[in-house]
Amino acid sequence: MTTTLQPPTTERGRPLPGSLVHGVLPGWTPLAVLLGSFAVATAAMSASGYNLYGIGVLGFLLTLVVLTMLSRRVEGKRRGTDRMVTTLVYGAFGLAMFPLLSLVWTVLHRGVPGLSAEFFTHTMRGVLGEGGGIAHAIVGTLLVTGLAALISVPIGLLSAIYLVEYGRGRLARWVTFLVDVMTGIPSIVAGLFAYALFEIFFGPGIRMGAAGSVALSVLMIPVVVRSSEEMLKLVPNELREAAYALGVPRWRTIVKVVIPTAIAGIATGVTLAIARVIGETAPLLIICGLTTSMNTNLFDGRMTTLPVFAYYSYVTPGLPPEAGYQRAWSAALVLIVIVMLLNLVARAISLIFAPKTSGR
Repeated sequence: MTTTLQPPTTERGRPLPGSLVHGVLPGWTPLAVLLGSFAVATAAMSASGYNLYGIGVLGFLLTLVVLTMLSRRVEGKRRGTDRMVTTLVYGAFGLAMFPLLSLVWTVLHRGVPGLSAEFFTHTMRGVLGEGGGIAHAIVGTLLVTGLAALISVPIGLLSAIYLVEYGRGRLARWVTFLVDVMTGIPSIVAGLFAYALFEIFFGPGIRMGAAGSVALSVLMIPVVVRSSEEMLKLVPNELREAAYALGVPRWRTIVKVVIPTAIAGIATGVTLAIARVIGETAPLLIICGLTTSMNTNLFDGRMTTLPVFAYYSYVTPGLPPEAGYQRAWSAALVLIVIVMLLNLVARAISLIFAPKTSGR
């Protein structure tokens, strides 16, 4: 004969306070409370003036209070506290996502109407009002950012390899310190540095795309170093020791074992570094300037990028100004799409080059 211990209960059949066993709310309760709270908040705010922000705040507060009290009543104090903290976490997540969703919606709403075949295939040469396009700005963005990546990735990756595999003593500490300092450098300072550097060789008033790439590389290198360093540290030391035990030299171990193992994370870090600098405006305003024509030579003349194009389209929209504002929003949308595509490329690289763990 098997007996089951039952929790002590009151005369109404409810668990006594302090009991380890309580009732459980149905799984649909949080959603029902959420919908009901926002319905009440909508009705209350409609009576005093419709306000989306007010509805969101009031609906969340009602959800927090009602769900916590209901859970404490049915499930006990500990479970009620857990429900309250869980609701606060979800509320913080929603609050963090709201600016991002609002940004995406605003850019889509304002930028999509300006997209057309002409917008992607024409430049702004000879255009004062309506019409024109961003073909020259897209080419300039890809060229300037691409050269910046070619400069930054080898330097950043080799620096990370030195810090993880070779760096010991005072020199390694100084390199780490300088990388940390470079991470916080304002972008305008990077532009001034590139201008001062190229002014030495080409004289005052220099404007060229290659100088903009150097300015962006100053901002990009510390990000590549930090991300690559963390990924290389995640490679198990057992893999290195196994290679050394087989007589493999250190450089070959790094090339054949360490880097292939960390390549997925390194690719993601490089993509984040590119996304970090592709939207920079201040340094490119100083060193790249603005042009309304197509320029594919990084070492000759001014070169326009999408951030600079969007900035000038909003500051000097021309007549009628609505056309300039429309071009600015559409250029911002194209820039966001390019960053999204870069992230997709990083995911693809991670899937292709990540170490295969399944046996064959």
